[in-house]
Amino acid sequence: MNAPRLACLLLAAALWAAPAWAGAQREEALAANVASAMSRSIADVNAPRLVFDNPHEGAAWLAEMSRRLQKRIPDQWLRERLLTAVQYEATRAGLDPQLVLGLIQVESGFKKYAISPVGARGLMQVMPFWVRSIGASGHNLFDLTLNLRYGCTILRHYLDIERGNLFRALGRYNGSLGRAEYPNLVVGAWRSHWQWTPPAGLQQTAGH
Repeated sequence: MNAPRLACLLLAAALWAAPAWAGAQREEALAANVASAMSRSIADVNAPRLVFDNPHEGAAWLAEMSRRLQKRIPDQWLRERLLTAVQYEATRAGLDPQLVLGLIQVESGFKKYAISPVGARGLMQVMPFWVRSIGASGHNLFDLTLNLRYGCTILRHYLDIERGNLFRALGRYNGSLGRAEYPNLVVGAWRSHWQWTPPAGLQQTAGH
């Protein structure tokens, strides 16, 4: 095995086993219209569900993602509940669910109660100041669905600020804007572990 390939494999193995990356979004003033839009997104009370035009594609996605996540979360019910919430919250925020899974892998290692040294909480390592800025005082960032809703809303906000530049948006999300290490880790986890293409017979027709 050549040295570059070995290095890539070692990095992937370390990434999969690593503890929380300790996200540290920086508190910034939000324009009133932005804060209002983000607050409305957080206030959504719909129960998570798989959002696919083709239910068979949804079932295939859930089965495959569940298989990949099994070592991390052995309990099937908990695993499928998490995956359903990720797919729903990511889709409603206009994000790729597989990207969000990669971010969770890097940020918390899929630990629901992860806390970073700077106070970021939960699966997507959300900083508590976001509750003051766009949420409600009773919001619990360790709640699985609520944490995902915050995290996806925040990443969508950063993508909008950066006009779709994923690397800069991820840097903002982690509080490391301008440095490549964190975006590279998230994109690497996404591409190495979570990328998914529907089986040929389930792919949507053109236009979907």
